[in-house]
Amino acid sequence: MRLNPVVQALFLAAMFAPALSVPASEPPPLLLAGIEQGQADVALYLISEKIDGVRALWDGQALRTRSGNIINSPRWFTENFPPHALDGELWIARGKFDQLSATVRRQTPDDGQWRQVRYLVFELPQAPGSFRERAQALKAIVAASGVRWLQAVEQFELASREALANKLDEILKLGGEGLMLHRADALYTTGRSDVLLKMKLWHDAEAMVVGYQPGRGKYAGMLGALRVRSADGVEFLLGTGLSEADRRDPPPIGTLVTFRYRELNSRGIPRFASFYRVRND
Repeated sequence: MRLNPVVQALFLAAMFAPALSVPASEPPPLLLAGIEQGQADVALYLISEKIDGVRALWDGQALRTRSGNIINSPRWFTENFPPHALDGELWIARGKFDQLSATVRRQTPDDGQWRQVRYLVFELPQAPGSFRERAQALKAIVAASGVRWLQAVEQFELASREALANKLDEILKLGGEGLMLHRADALYTTGRSDVLLKMKLWHDAEAMVVGYQPGRGKYAGMLGALRVRSADGVEFLLGTGLSEADRRDPPPIGTLVTFRYRELNSRGIPRFASFYRVRND
């Protein structure tokens, strides 16, 4: 693989760089996506499918969740990973999140389950250069590792918003979640930033369970709705999207849950909010 000088330097730096130094008890600094709502100049972005997996940082020594917790993968899974930090998603296939989540949560890893898992990487944390250059270097690093379950997320370009909408429709029909748009010229950064945008039919967010509303009618004696509080302090009810098992044994107060919604109203309350799942990382 022929690399331009900048990408070659990134490749060499990554292959011989020390592990990322972040205390295991602290959440690692990661780039978090904003929401694409028609503001993006499509020609300025590299685009990829939004992977519905478990976000995982390889710090050079171990896989860690967004919260900083160590993921107990089998030793063989990571033993030939490069020493440089990688950011990506653990993934099995579209529609297999629950199976993946159960695999990743096990304190004693199940080899048979982990044989189905791939680590799809999309970023070189703290590396210099533009995202286009980092993405090229990442492909070279993955190829050099020889690890078949370590894969670089495909990045592609589109010429117009019409092409973007068509691609989103294609991904959704295949059972995917949506698209990610990353400014091709962006230097590496962390925190919530518009250099990275997610584009979905539905938005998702997280909230904390703060109470319960009892059920009525066919749900009498069970949970009717979760009372949750968003990161902005807005409280609202989540009554749709809950399974009967959720209603019989609801998430404990203090649990973080993910919900989906269409948009926010004038008071900041999500419209058409629906429970999606418990956040377990």
